Amino acid sequence: MIGSASISLSDVYIDFPVFNSASMSLKNRILHTASGGMLDKKHTGIVIVRSLQQINIQLKAGERLGIVGHNGSGKTTLLRVISGIYRPVHGTVRVNGNCISLININLGIDPEATGRENVKLRATMMGISPAQIREQMDEIIDFSGLGEFIEMPFRTYSSGMQLRLAFSVSSCISPQILVMDEWLSTGDKDFKARAEQRMNAIVSKTEILVLASHSCELLSRTCNRVIWLDHGKIIMDGPAEDVLAKYFT
Repeated sequence: MIGSASISLSDVYIDFPVFNSASMSLKNRILHTASGGMLDKKHTGIVIVRSLQQINIQLKAGERLGIVGHNGSGKTTLLRVISGIYRPVHGTVRVNGNCISLININLGIDPEATGRENVKLRATMMGISPAQIREQMDEIIDFSGLGEFIEMPFRTYSSGMQLRLAFSVSSCISPQILVMDEWLSTGDKDFKARAEQRMNAIVSKTEILVLASHSCELLSRTCNRVIWLDHGKIIMDGPAEDVLAKYFT
Protein backbone atom coordinates (compact mmCIF):
# COMPACT_ATOMS: atom_id res chain seq x y z
CA MET A 1 0.00 0.00 0.00
CA ILE A 2 1.40 3.40 -1.04
CA GLY A 3 2.15 5.65 1.92
CA SER A 4 1.86 2.84 4.47
CA ALA A 5 5.41 2.97 5.85
CA SER A 6 5.96 4.03 9.45
CA ILE A 7 8.59 3.92 12.19
CA SER A 8 7.92 4.06 15.92
CA LEU A 9 10.54 4.11 18.67
CA SER A 10 9.12 4.32 22.19
CA ASP A 11 11.37 4.92 25.21
CA VAL A 12 14.28 3.07 23.60
CA TYR A 13 17.49 2.37 25.52
CA ILE A 14 20.63 0.71 24.09
CA ASP A 15 23.40 -0.60 26.39
CA PHE A 16 26.76 -2.13 25.47
CA PRO A 17 28.72 -4.25 27.97
CA VAL A 18 32.48 -3.72 28.24
CA PHE A 19 34.03 -6.93 29.59
CA ASN A 20 37.20 -7.31 31.66
CA SER A 21 37.37 -3.62 32.48
CA ALA A 22 36.60 -3.58 36.21
CA SER A 23 40.24 -3.16 37.19
CA MET A 24 41.23 -0.86 34.33
CA SER A 25 40.78 2.50 36.02
CA LEU A 26 42.26 4.53 33.15
CA LYS A 27 39.98 2.82 30.62
CA ASN A 28 36.99 3.42 32.89
CA ARG A 29 37.81 7.10 33.16
CA ILE A 30 38.10 7.38 29.36
CA LEU A 31 34.80 5.55 28.88
CA HIS A 32 33.17 7.76 31.50
CA THR A 33 34.29 10.88 29.64
CA ALA A 34 33.43 9.58 26.17
CA SER A 35 29.95 8.47 27.20
CA GLY A 36 29.11 11.65 29.08
CA GLY A 37 29.11 9.76 32.36
CA MET A 38 26.49 7.28 31.20
CA LEU A 39 28.19 4.24 32.75
CA ASP A 40 26.89 1.60 35.08
CA LYS A 41 28.95 -1.13 36.74
CA LYS A 42 27.20 -4.41 37.47
CA HIS A 43 28.07 -6.50 40.53
CA THR A 44 30.02 -8.80 38.19
CA GLY A 45 32.41 -5.97 37.38
CA ILE A 46 31.15 -5.58 33.82
CA VAL A 47 30.93 -1.94 32.75
CA ILE A 48 27.79 -0.97 30.86
CA VAL A 49 27.97 1.91 28.37
CA ARG A 50 24.59 3.46 27.63
CA SER A 51 24.60 4.48 23.95
CA LEU A 52 20.97 5.61 23.63
CA GLN A 53 18.37 6.56 26.21
CA GLN A 54 14.77 7.76 26.22
CA ILE A 55 14.53 7.77 22.43
CA ASN A 56 11.01 8.55 21.25
CA ILE A 57 10.52 8.98 17.50
CA GLN A 58 7.43 8.63 15.33
CA LEU A 59 7.85 8.75 11.55
CA LYS A 60 5.25 8.46 8.81
CA ALA A 61 5.33 8.36 5.02
CA GLY A 62 6.67 11.56 3.47
CA GLU A 63 9.13 12.34 6.26
CA ARG A 64 12.81 12.90 5.51
CA LEU A 65 14.63 12.68 8.83
CA GLY A 66 18.16 13.97 9.28
CA ILE A 67 20.27 13.06 12.31
CA VAL A 68 23.09 15.28 13.58
CA GLY A 69 25.48 15.07 16.50
CA HIS A 70 29.18 14.84 17.28
CA ASN A 71 31.11 11.61 16.83
CA GLY A 72 29.97 9.20 19.53
CA SER A 73 26.61 10.89 20.02
CA GLY A 74 24.69 7.75 19.01
CA LYS A 75 23.84 8.49 15.36
CA THR A 76 25.04 5.19 13.90
CA THR A 77 23.60 3.25 16.84
CA LEU A 78 20.20 4.81 16.16
CA LEU A 79 20.44 3.91 12.48
CA ARG A 80 21.24 0.33 13.42
CA VAL A 81 18.30 0.17 15.81
CA ILE A 82 15.93 1.32 13.05
CA SER A 83 17.54 -1.19 10.67
CA GLY A 84 16.97 -4.04 13.11
CA ILE A 85 20.68 -4.69 13.72
CA TYR A 86 20.50 -3.74 17.42
CA ARG A 87 17.66 -4.56 19.80
CA PRO A 88 16.89 -2.25 22.71
CA VAL A 89 17.34 -3.35 26.31
CA HIS A 90 14.24 -1.30 27.07
CA GLY A 91 11.44 0.15 24.97
CA THR A 92 9.91 -0.89 21.66
CA VAL A 93 10.82 -0.48 17.99
CA ARG A 94 8.21 -0.93 15.28
CA VAL A 95 9.11 -0.59 11.59
CA ASN A 96 6.31 -1.07 9.06
CA GLY A 97 7.46 -1.34 5.46
CA ASN A 98 10.37 -2.67 3.44
CA CYS A 99 13.48 -1.19 5.09
CA ILE A 100 16.92 -1.17 3.42
CA SER A 101 20.05 -0.02 5.25
CA LEU A 102 22.99 1.52 3.39
CA ILE A 103 25.10 2.04 6.51
CA ASN A 104 27.95 -0.12 5.15
CA ILE A 105 27.80 -0.70 1.40
CA ASN A 106 30.72 -3.16 1.56
CA LEU A 107 28.85 -5.52 3.88
CA GLY A 108 28.63 -8.97 2.31
CA ILE A 109 31.53 -8.43 -0.08
CA ASP A 110 33.92 -11.39 -0.49
CA PRO A 111 37.38 -10.29 -1.75
CA GLU A 112 38.07 -13.71 -3.27
CA ALA A 113 34.78 -13.90 -5.20
CA THR A 114 34.25 -12.36 -8.64
CA GLY A 115 32.41 -9.10 -9.14
CA ARG A 116 29.39 -10.99 -10.46
CA GLU A 117 29.35 -13.32 -7.44
CA ASN A 118 29.62 -10.33 -5.12
CA VAL A 119 26.59 -8.72 -6.75
CA LYS A 120 24.62 -11.82 -5.77
CA LEU A 121 26.08 -11.92 -2.25
CA ARG A 122 25.49 -8.25 -1.46
CA ALA A 123 22.01 -8.22 -3.04
CA THR A 124 21.02 -11.32 -1.09
CA MET A 125 22.12 -9.69 2.18
CA MET A 126 19.93 -6.71 1.27
CA GLY A 127 16.93 -9.03 1.00
CA ILE A 128 16.67 -9.02 -2.80
CA SER A 129 15.24 -12.26 -4.18
CA PRO A 130 17.25 -14.44 -6.63
CA ALA A 131 14.71 -13.64 -9.36
CA GLN A 132 15.15 -9.90 -8.83
CA ILE A 133 18.94 -10.29 -8.85
CA ARG A 134 18.84 -12.11 -12.19
CA GLU A 135 16.52 -9.46 -13.59
CA GLN A 136 18.77 -6.58 -12.50
CA MET A 137 22.20 -8.17 -12.96
CA ASP A 138 22.94 -6.69 -16.41
CA GLU A 139 21.81 -3.21 -15.33
CA ILE A 140 23.97 -3.34 -12.19
CA ILE A 141 27.05 -4.42 -14.16
CA ASP A 142 26.42 -1.79 -16.82
CA PHE A 143 26.04 0.96 -14.23
CA SER A 144 29.28 -0.04 -12.51
CA GLY A 145 31.20 0.33 -15.77
CA LEU A 146 33.42 -2.65 -14.91
CA GLY A 147 32.92 -4.46 -18.20
CA GLU A 148 34.89 -7.72 -18.41
CA PHE A 149 36.41 -7.07 -14.97
CA ILE A 150 33.09 -8.26 -13.50
CA GLU A 151 34.42 -11.83 -13.91
CA MET A 152 37.65 -11.06 -12.02
CA PRO A 153 38.14 -11.50 -8.23
CA PHE A 154 37.05 -8.45 -6.23
CA ARG A 155 40.50 -8.23 -4.59
CA THR A 156 42.07 -7.43 -7.98
CA TYR A 157 40.00 -4.24 -8.33
CA SER A 158 41.32 -0.78 -7.60
CA SER A 159 39.67 0.98 -4.65
CA GLY A 160 37.63 3.05 -7.12
CA MET A 161 36.38 -0.05 -8.93
CA GLN A 162 35.46 -1.70 -5.63
CA LEU A 163 33.43 1.32 -4.56
CA ARG A 164 31.69 1.54 -7.94
CA LEU A 165 30.58 -2.09 -7.76
CA ALA A 166 29.46 -1.82 -4.12
CA PHE A 167 27.52 1.34 -4.90
CA SER A 168 25.93 -0.10 -8.04
CA VAL A 169 24.48 -3.13 -6.26
CA SER A 170 23.59 -1.24 -3.06
CA SER A 171 21.62 1.39 -4.98
CA CYS A 172 19.61 -0.97 -7.19
CA ILE A 173 16.67 -0.97 -4.79
CA SER A 174 13.55 1.14 -4.25
CA PRO A 175 12.61 0.50 -0.61
CA GLN A 176 9.76 2.07 1.33
CA ILE A 177 12.23 3.01 4.08
CA LEU A 178 15.86 3.95 3.37
CA VAL A 179 18.41 4.26 6.20
CA MET A 180 21.76 5.88 5.37
CA ASP A 181 24.95 6.96 7.12
CA GLU A 182 26.11 9.85 4.93
CA TRP A 183 25.26 10.24 1.26
CA LEU A 184 26.49 7.58 -1.17
CA SER A 185 28.65 9.22 -3.82
CA THR A 186 31.89 7.90 -5.22
CA GLY A 187 34.14 7.49 -8.24
CA ASP A 188 35.38 9.79 -10.97
CA LYS A 189 33.50 12.88 -12.15
CA ASP A 190 31.30 11.00 -14.64
CA PHE A 191 30.39 8.20 -12.24
CA LYS A 192 29.85 10.65 -9.39
CA ALA A 193 27.28 12.56 -11.47
CA ARG A 194 25.45 9.35 -12.34
CA ALA A 195 25.61 8.21 -8.70
CA GLU A 196 24.12 11.51 -7.52
CA GLN A 197 21.32 11.22 -10.07
CA ARG A 198 20.57 7.65 -8.99
CA MET A 199 20.51 8.54 -5.28
CA ASN A 200 18.12 11.42 -5.91
CA ALA A 201 15.84 9.06 -7.85
CA ILE A 202 15.87 6.47 -5.04
CA VAL A 203 15.14 9.04 -2.34
CA SER A 204 12.29 10.55 -4.36
CA LYS A 205 10.58 7.13 -4.44
CA THR A 206 11.27 6.30 -0.80
CA GLU A 207 8.41 6.86 1.63
CA ILE A 208 10.69 7.48 4.63
CA LEU A 209 14.35 8.53 4.59
CA VAL A 210 16.59 8.46 7.67
CA LEU A 211 19.97 10.09 6.99
CA ALA A 212 22.83 10.77 9.41
CA SER A 213 25.26 13.39 8.15
CA HIS A 214 27.71 16.12 9.13
CA SER A 215 26.76 18.21 6.09
CA CYS A 216 24.44 21.14 6.77
CA GLU A 217 23.97 21.73 3.04
CA LEU A 218 22.99 18.10 2.37
CA LEU A 219 20.57 17.93 5.28
CA SER A 220 18.99 21.28 4.34
CA ARG A 221 18.50 20.08 0.76
CA THR A 222 17.29 16.58 1.58
CA CYS A 223 15.47 16.56 4.91
CA ASN A 224 12.31 18.18 6.26
CA ARG A 225 12.96 17.16 9.87
CA VAL A 226 16.15 16.86 11.93
CA ILE A 227 16.99 15.25 15.26
CA TRP A 228 19.99 16.44 17.26
CA LEU A 229 21.63 13.72 19.37
CA ASP A 230 24.09 14.30 22.20
CA HIS A 231 25.46 11.48 24.38
CA GLY A 232 22.61 9.23 23.31
CA LYS A 233 19.82 11.70 24.09
CA ILE A 234 17.61 13.72 21.78
CA ILE A 235 18.47 17.37 22.43
CA MET A 236 16.20 18.83 19.75
CA ASP A 237 13.66 17.46 17.27
CA GLY A 238 11.89 19.69 14.77
CA PRO A 239 11.80 21.27 11.32
CA ALA A 240 15.15 20.91 9.54
CA GLU A 241 15.83 24.65 9.26
CA ASP A 242 15.24 25.22 13.00
CA VAL A 243 17.41 22.36 14.29
CA LEU A 244 20.22 22.95 11.78
CA ALA A 245 20.32 26.64 12.65
CA LYS A 246 20.85 25.75 16.32
CA TYR A 247 23.29 22.88 15.78
CA PHE A 248 25.59 24.57 13.26
CA THR A 249 25.88 27.91 15.11
